[in-house]
Amino acid sequence: MEKMPVFVKIDEYEDVLDLIGTVRKKIEDAKEILMKINDLKNEEDQLLEQWQTGISEIEKKVEYIDHSLNEPEHF
Repeated sequence: MEKMPVFVKIDEYEDVLDLIGTVRKKIEDAKEILMKINDLKNEEDQLLEQWQTGISEIEKKVEYIDHSLNEPEHF
């Protein structure tokens, strides 16, 4: 099968190129937004870990105080 050339009007060709440029720009915008979302998620994960560590430390201190008050030392 012989390949035949395809003819496209110049103005349509330019419209297609403009459209492809627009799509590429939107893809780059989407990638930047996803990077920002990922950065925010990482920051949030770090904060949640810090809060969990803080709560665990407070819980240990409360347990120590509770144990100390309920189990007085022998003299």
